[in-house]
Amino acid sequence: MSARNSPERAALDTGLRGAVERKDVPGVVALVTDRERVLYRNAFGVADVATGRTLTADALFRIASMTKPVTSVALMQLVEQGRLDLDDAAEKYLPELADLKVVESFDAATGACTLRPALRPATVRHFLTHTSGLAYPFTSATWRDFRPRAGDVYPFGGPLLFDPGERWHYSTGTDVVGRLVEVVSGQLLEDYFRQHVFAPLKMDDTFYNVPEAKGPRLVAQHWRSGERMDGAIELQRPQPGLTIASPIGGGGLASTAEDYGRFLRMLLNGGALDGMRVLDAGTVALMGQNHIGTLSVPALKCVLPRSADFTFIADGRDKWGLGFLITTDQVPGKRSPGSLSWGGINNTYFWIDPASGIAGVIMMQYLPFADARALAVHDAFERGAYQLVNAER
Repeated sequence: MSARNSPERAALDTGLRGAVERKDVPGVVALVTDRERVLYRNAFGVADVATGRTLTADALFRIASMTKPVTSVALMQLVEQGRLDLDDAAEKYLPELADLKVVESFDAATGACTLRPALRPATVRHFLTHTSGLAYPFTSATWRDFRPRAGDVYPFGGPLLFDPGERWHYSTGTDVVGRLVEVVSGQLLEDYFRQHVFAPLKMDDTFYNVPEAKGPRLVAQHWRSGERMDGAIELQRPQPGLTIASPIGGGGLASTAEDYGRFLRMLLNGGALDGMRVLDAGTVALMGQNHIGTLSVPALKCVLPRSADFTFIADGRDKWGLGFLITTDQVPGKRSPGSLSWGGINNTYFWIDPASGIAGVIMMQYLPFADARALAVHDAFERGAYQLVNAER
């Protein structure tokens, strides 16, 4: 029996197709790669629940926070060149980050807020590792309810929840990283990405601003109906447009499983792909190391319905590198300890397993993030990917 018709490959197809048929998810594209080639790629379901448009393997997905590793790679290129240092105070390049304030007390009922000066400046590393003290409105009730006083400006969303370096909290920190790339390089973010990441890797289907000719390949954005987003999946209205006025480092890219697979394969190969080097091997290794020391990554509770709780994190055990969650535990049948991963809010996910030499990407396109049924599809896909790889090696 050929590998193309192996039972493991058929099982992967059956699992993903079944999730669509059960209406757990409207559509899914999944890809597995090793250091040399794509081992599996397929698509199931629809790209638009309203029209029934078939989802194809070359579909464009809004990958949201899967933009963050791209931004982190871009910054590390500049670090390699000696144009900034991880332990530099970020305010050295972005004066608006001087004199950051920390929330000392906050009364959600009245909006009364007491702020104090931060004990230390936030470094480039703090922003790369989500230890700066910034947050998101969906990961912090304080940020959700905080309202600035007249004249106060918070360029990256709000005051710090804690002093830089004190703990890990998922945040807009990679937006700061994106601004650092722009200021240090002198290029707009999309231009920098195109020249220094996408073109060398032949990622021709990855954009902030999707060309009109490729618009028909873009998957529609969906969400679960109901006040708590726990009902049937429906089309979001209105749909976002093809362009983004001001691209940010923390999100906004559209890409395909094939393109993102090339990005992952570059990282699996220590920074090079098809003869083109994007990063030094030592830099890639550095990005995959623990950069939060004795701190750990907690499984955050979410405070807005567009995201479920971060149950996919090994609460208090996982670590964070320069742009990636680092898996600590070995779960039988899944990724190795030391694997790198993250996802995007519309339920797109990836992992990189350097020890096993494989990576996977799975893309869906609906809210809420970390939806239990999306995570179940991801789990079954990952397990099936390792069964496939082990059988075909």
